Amino acid sequence: MTTILFVLTVFTGTAALGWLALHWTSRRVDQHREVFEQEAGQGLAEMFLFLDPARIWGAGLAGGVLLAVFALVLGGPWWVAIVMMLMAVGLLQFGLRWLRYRRLRRLDEQLPDLLLALAGSLRAGTGIQSALQHVSQHIAAPLAHELALVRREQRMGVPLEQALQSFAGRVPTEGARLVVSALRIAMQTGGSLAQTLERIAKTLRARLYLQGRVRALTAQGRMQAWVMAVLPAMLAGVLTWLDPEAMEKLWTTPAGWLVTGLVVGLEVAGLLLIRRIVSITV
Repeated sequence: MTTILFVLTVFTGTAALGWLALHWTSRRVDQHREVFEQEAGQGLAEMFLFLDPARIWGAGLAGGVLLAVFALVLGGPWWVAIVMMLMAVGLLQFGLRWLRYRRLRRLDEQLPDLLLALAGSLRAGTGIQSALQHVSQHIAAPLAHELALVRREQRMGVPLEQALQSFAGRVPTEGARLVVSALRIAMQTGGSLAQTLERIAKTLRARLYLQGRVRALTAQGRMQAWVMAVLPAMLAGVLTWLDPEAMEKLWTTPAGWLVTGLVVGLEVAGLLLIRRIVSITV
């Protein structure tokens, strides 16, 4: 009788813990999905890519599941399959953020040319709205898309100042905020707007030059971070392929899992430290 009660207690406790773990995991996944869909929807809308974030999340999750199944088929441990599935979803989110970063960086690089073109049009005697319309027809994407949206908002009755403020909200960079602030102040107070735009263009060019110098000087540090992150994983894979018996304890024993977790933790700490060192704000 005591044995039966003990077995029932263990079974009930295990089932309760399993249900709690499943419930907690489900809630975390739902929260991560909501955050991902919100960020992805905003980022895709800023890039004028009208895709369904839910489908992107589903595609990333399906890719992660396929990678996990592939790892299990090759004989890998269960935790490696889970890590690969999480990495697939994380890489998808990282890719969307990287695309957004590249677009914002390209927009910043186009701003000085935009300001000089506007200054030239204003010196020729055209108004600010006519100058924006003329420049938007001859400038490259992605800034052309943003200026076209500003013009479309004006045609719908939105004041120019409000349309420029919306542009600054869609392009949250220091250069865009500086340009919008200068245009709004100049339109309200008057003065030599062309000269002001030329000075801002000169300032932005100098800032972009300094940022390029910083990226060039810190490129070696960033490359070292990538090498430090990839080399241990590649070495572990090569050693497992050359001598699977010697590496088996690393993947199948609790001590090996502990060592692997410690290595991964140190790798992440090193990457974060290097990233903080090479991140220089200009």
